[in-house]
Amino acid sequence: MIHTIWKRYRDTPFALKMTVGFGLGIIAGLIFGEQMQLFKPFGILLINLLSLVAIPVVFLTVVKAVDQMSIAQLGKMGWKLILYYAATTAAAVGIGVGLALLFKPGKNLTLPDVTVEPKETPQFADILLQMVPDNLFQAFASGDLMAIIFLAIIIGMTISSMRFSKDEKMQQNADFLDRGVVALNDLFFKLLGGILMYAPIGVFAISAVAFGSQGWDTFTSLLAFLGVFYLGLTILWLVVYTGFLKLSGNAVLPFFRNTKEAWTTAFFTSSSLASLPIAIKSAKKAGISEKTANFALPLGAIFNSDGGALRMGISIVFAANITSLQLSASDLFVIVLIGTLLSIGTAGVPAAGLVTLSAVLVMFGLPLEIVALIAGVDAIIGMGGTASNVVGDIVGAAVVDKTEKKDFPSTSILAK
Repeated sequence: MIHTIWKRYRDTPFALKMTVGFGLGIIAGLIFGEQMQLFKPFGILLINLLSLVAIPVVFLTVVKAVDQMSIAQLGKMGWKLILYYAATTAAAVGIGVGLALLFKPGKNLTLPDVTVEPKETPQFADILLQMVPDNLFQAFASGDLMAIIFLAIIIGMTISSMRFSKDEKMQQNADFLDRGVVALNDLFFKLLGGILMYAPIGVFAISAVAFGSQGWDTFTSLLAFLGVFYLGLTILWLVVYTGFLKLSGNAVLPFFRNTKEAWTTAFFTSSSLASLPIAIKSAKKAGISEKTANFALPLGAIFNSDGGALRMGISIVFAANITSLQLSASDLFVIVLIGTLLSIGTAGVPAAGLVTLSAVLVMFGLPLEIVALIAGVDAIIGMGGTASNVVGDIVGAAVVDKTEKKDFPSTSILAK
């Protein structure tokens, strides 16, 4: 009996479990009110577990992502795509931050028994110096995310350079290091998988406590969050993606019409990788060459996450509004920078939004209870975010394909 229940729970889709846990927490909180404080330890347990894996997952994933990149292999097309991903991801974070500052989701919401000590605002020079730690272990112990990302990037680049060295021993050592990174990555993903099995229970506890103490204020704040998020996606599509298409000489309406099957599939499956074959097919239908589509779209599925970046920008301001923390111009710059790097580095990570948001909240000294609240509406956020990721990937392929045809006109003539 217990085995059957466990098997059914284990095999239930993660998004459904999170939504059900969140919904039951709302109902329990509204019915039983302050009595739901009894479940608070179960929410704290989820927060502690997320904190446990956030930094290692981010570090290992970024090392692995950079390690896989070779300048010789990627060539000019690869660097064009990486620059495009950085531009659209930074734009997505910026849109999220801007809209959240404008509409202030979470301004009427507080978290019980949570206090935040505002951190001293760093100068621009301090931000740059903070990226280079003087002690590797201290950077991890303190959760200094900028330093950790910097370490991940230079270590990944070093392993990559060793792999493509002419020295055979250096190549062997690079393979050994790469296998070690992959093994540790698998270890923490396995650990993360176990934590995500518990996550719906933790989300139930945190939503029950929040709704029990504040009632509909929590619900309206999350609706405002969703509204700001989807408004941000609309701006991202109408301004950023459309702008890139027009600047590169692609017809906008035919493009979205020809790629409709890809982004609708991504919306309903919430999986960039699952919709990848359909995205490649749609890209070719939109006139993108087979060579570009086959190279760019798998790369985008790994490195590009505009939807996650947009959510990151809104989430940090949402958390700051809840805790009445004033964000300075330097803080906003760091949010855009970190959001861009993390979204590019961890696009293919399971539950990437929850993991990376946990790491950034720790960086700003903000409460991780907010992760659990946002996780309750994560399924709805994930649908729109994944559709945007896939559209952004295909737009990038279209833009690069146009530039490749301009650089190599004879190729396109022969193809005809």
